[in-house]
Amino acid sequence: MDKEFNEKFDALLEKYTELMVGETNPDLKDKIEKWALYTYISKSMPPLIKHWNHQYPDAKQEMVELIKEIKSLNEELRESKS
Repeated sequence: MDKEFNEKFDALLEKYTELMVGETNPDLKDKIEKWALYTYISKSMPPLIKHWNHQYPDAKQEMVELIKEIKSLNEELRESKS
């Protein structure tokens, strides 16, 4: 992929992160990217996620914590807008 596309896609991810959790930084962008991809895979290929979760239970637990963190940040953002 060319550099221009990567920059534009990065801008999309940055804006998505900001809209999801109210701020953006490289760490949050990375978390949102992993969360979004995991969520997509879990919906489109559940057996793959089941296999991965079984194969890497420690990583599954990290993902569970990541999901909780993003959900919490998103809820805080929604409450602050109310």
